[in-house]
Amino acid sequence: MNQHGIHTIDTAFQREHFDAAYLIVENGRGAFVDCGTNHSVPLLLSALEEAGLTPGDVDWLIVTHVHLDHAGGAGLLMQRLPKARLAAHPRAAPHLADPSKLIAGATAVYGEAEMQRSYGQIQAVDERRVQVIEDGQVIELSGRPLEFIDTPGHARHHHCIWDERSRAWFTGDTFGLSYRELDSDKGAFVIPTSTPVQFEPEKLKASIGRLLSRDPQWMYLTHYGRVGDVQRLAGDLYAQIDAMVEIGRQYDGLPDRHKRMKDALTTLYLRRARKHGCRLDDTGVEQVLRMDIELNAQGLASWLDRDKR
Repeated sequence: MNQHGIHTIDTAFQREHFDAAYLIVENGRGAFVDCGTNHSVPLLLSALEEAGLTPGDVDWLIVTHVHLDHAGGAGLLMQRLPKARLAAHPRAAPHLADPSKLIAGATAVYGEAEMQRSYGQIQAVDERRVQVIEDGQVIELSGRPLEFIDTPGHARHHHCIWDERSRAWFTGDTFGLSYRELDSDKGAFVIPTSTPVQFEPEKLKASIGRLLSRDPQWMYLTHYGRVGDVQRLAGDLYAQIDAMVEIGRQYDGLPDRHKRMKDALTTLYLRRARKHGCRLDDTGVEQVLRMDIELNAQGLASWLDRDKR
C-alpha cells in the first residue's frame, strides 16, 4: 500500500501482519513511524530502498511510544540513519537514551532467552539525536507538517501523529488493534489494548475523542495497517473499554482473578466477532487474539491494583 507517500512495512514481529511500521516519503525525504524490533531493521532498510531512498535521506524516526514492539529497534536503526533525528514523547525520550529500565522490565516478564529471540540486544540512542516533542508541536518533513498530540490511556508515554496531507492519524496503540484476518463484509474489526502497566480507561476514551475531533479519514495502526470507517470503529472501542472496565470490577478480589478476566474477555471478543461476521470460526478468532487477551487481562489487573493505591 502506498497512498499519500505512506508505505506500510510488515516488521515480521511474532507473525505476518501483526506489527507495522510506516515510511512517509515527501520530496525525496523520509520519516519512519515506529520501527519494530532489532530484527525488523533490515526490513525497514529494504523498504527504504524500494521507495527509492537511501538511509541518508531519512530525516526522522518517530516512535509513538517505547513499548518494544514499537521502538525496540530504534537504537540499532538510528545507527544506520546518519542524518535522522528521533522524535519522542517527553516521557519516552529518557528510555530511548538509556533503555536499561525497559530491558530490565521486559526481561523480568519474558526471560532472557525470549528477550533475545523476540527483540535482540536493545541499543541506546545518542541523546543528542533525540528530540523531545511536546503536545501540539509540529515537525516538518520536507515541508510536510506532522503534528503530535499527547494520547495517554494505553501508556503515559504515548503520542499520536496527525498528517494533514492524508487526513490520517498514526495511532500506535491508542486506536486499538485491528487485524486483517478478522475483517468481514462490514469492514474492520477492532479491540482496545490495555497492555500493562499504564492502562487508564477514561484517559484512553478522551484520547480517542481527540483523534476524532480532526474528522480523520484514516487511522494507521501499528497492529495492523490502515483502517477507515473511523466513527464506527471508535464507537466499538468506547463500548469495549466500558465492557472491559465492568469485567475488571466484576472479578476484582475473587480467586483466580486473572483467569476469570481472560475468560470473560474471550467471551466478549468472540461475541463481537460473531456479530461482526468475522470469517474465522471461534477457534480461529481466539488464536489471533490469544496474546492480546492475555495482555488485556494483565492491563486490567494493573489498573485495578493501581486504583486501590
